[in-house]
Amino acid sequence: MPGSSFVEGAGSSSAAVSGVSSGEADGSSSAAAAGRSSETAPGRSSAAAAPGRPSATAPARDPAPSVLPVSRSPRCADPVAVLLTAAEQLGTATRVCELAVQHAGTREQFGQPIGAFQAVKHLCAQMLVRAETARAAVYAAAVTADPVDVAAARLLADEAAERGARDCLQVHGGMGFTWECEVQLHLKRAWVRARRAGGGAESEELLAVDLLA
Repeated sequence: MPGSSFVEGAGSSSAAVSGVSSGEADGSSSAAAAGRSSETAPGRSSAAAAPGRPSATAPARDPAPSVLPVSRSPRCADPVAVLLTAAEQLGTATRVCELAVQHAGTREQFGQPIGAFQAVKHLCAQMLVRAETARAAVYAAAVTADPVDVAAARLLADEAAERGARDCLQVHGGMGFTWECEVQLHLKRAWVRARRAGGGAESEELLAVDLLA
């Protein structure tokens, strides 16, 4: 019958359409599931990830502690040049200590030499202690020629020269910044030498590596 054929045709077409749609749906769902499984699979990264960049699901891990170096020797300057600079700083520390003691004994204030005041005595005593400590370190480094001893001598000599020049300037009442006294020359030279290669952070790094080794 025409009605039945129309119904059958409609039913078959709807079944075909439903079959295609269901098949496509099944295929798309399976493809999506496969894509999700490949994305969430441990140890696998997405194909769209840029090369050299870690995946979002697999973050980059830090290197194992065994791979990292235990210690790294810092680049240091020539030990001979560092030791000679330390010797120069030792000479400055000794000279400014002599100048401070000489001025404290001749300069009078309130009817007596300023060396009689306790504050000036302490400044001169501290300058002498720093200079003699640096002297022992420089002499020892010259005998052993060990880079670690040279670094220690450089640090002590820089401190003795810089702080000694500042204390000498204080004993002179600030007169060191005038051309009437040579203290300003020692202070400026101590500043310049302290910033040469082998001093400051370089010597501190070398000592730290030696202590951690």
